[in-house]
Amino acid sequence: MTTTGAGVRFPALPDFPWDSLTGAAAVARGHPDGVVDLSVGTPVDPVPEAVGEALRAAWDSPGYPQTWGTPALREAAAAALGRRHGAGRSAVEGLDPDAVLPTVGSKELVAWLPTLLGLGDGDVVAFPDLAYPTYEVGAQLAGARPVRVGDDEPLPADARLVWLNSPSNPTGRVLDAAALAARIAEARALGAVVAADECYLGLPGPGVVATSVLDPVVHGGDLEGLLAVHSLSKISNLAGYRAGLVLGDPALVAGLLQVRKHAGMIVPRPVQEAMTAALGDDVGVAATRDRYDARRAVLRPALEAAGMRIEHSEAGLYLWATADEPCRATVDRLAARGILVAPGEFYGPAGAAHVRVALTASDERIAAAAQRLAG
Repeated sequence: MTTTGAGVRFPALPDFPWDSLTGAAAVARGHPDGVVDLSVGTPVDPVPEAVGEALRAAWDSPGYPQTWGTPALREAAAAALGRRHGAGRSAVEGLDPDAVLPTVGSKELVAWLPTLLGLGDGDVVAFPDLAYPTYEVGAQLAGARPVRVGDDEPLPADARLVWLNSPSNPTGRVLDAAALAARIAEARALGAVVAADECYLGLPGPGVVATSVLDPVVHGGDLEGLLAVHSLSKISNLAGYRAGLVLGDPALVAGLLQVRKHAGMIVPRPVQEAMTAALGDDVGVAATRDRYDARRAVLRPALEAAGMRIEHSEAGLYLWATADEPCRATVDRLAARGILVAPGEFYGPAGAAHVRVALTASDERIAAAAQRLAG
């Protein structure tokens, strides 16, 4: 805990990682043609027009929105999951719309899930050894113990919550249905809740199949103890709307709903309407997917030609790259070319020799980065 002069005790959390990029960012911004910022996975492309129209149409919403979300939103979410992620496999269908809950973005749910589940001192939250920093922060906020676990390592025997992330942030690695099913079975044997961060599920990359843990081929027809976290930030360019969802075990979702009612953790009604429109916009999602695939096809060979090795990176929004040197040295070398990337150490000790390169820049900026790498 951190104690202020007034005696207020805040949780002792690590520094916010991106604050440490100030120096490199200043160098990159000094490039004559401006910075190409590939350090953060924030969308730069327009919000789909139909989504904006739904938001505008709901502007006159003076009353409190429903914590649970409108029935239309929950039905649209359940339908979209089956429609988008069931093709070619056992269909993800039949999910009860009552087992869907909107969240104020997915990061909020990731950060507070251990607390919402009542975890605390003595409880273990397990997550991948290369991982989004908020899994660890969420455990710390709850007073639980965060533990990194490699994909091929056994879970801690005292794990109470197990995070999965496929496609992965930062590596883009995709776990197949068998690997997901095995991890879920292992967690269930320990009595742990499994939460799968599937924010990049809709961006599988060319020829790649990314499977939801809510697919029956993974969970075997039993959703008990299983949650999936989804986001519209990436697939529908709605990061600024804070539009997320948690779906899965009806009993767990009902428990989360009750706590969130008391805490006032509610998605605004205009955003709920926008989410409903986005969940019906498969054409827009396909366009977003194609756009990122095209940017990957430009940037990946440019990094490789510049002497970097790309690992995994078949899906999602990032290229996981290494020059076989300390990650900060790579960050500084790229910053000198006006390209800002995230050091791999942000995602755990296993990333100390890697950098994460985001595809979330305009086509023009991606092309500029490729040209600079060739110079």
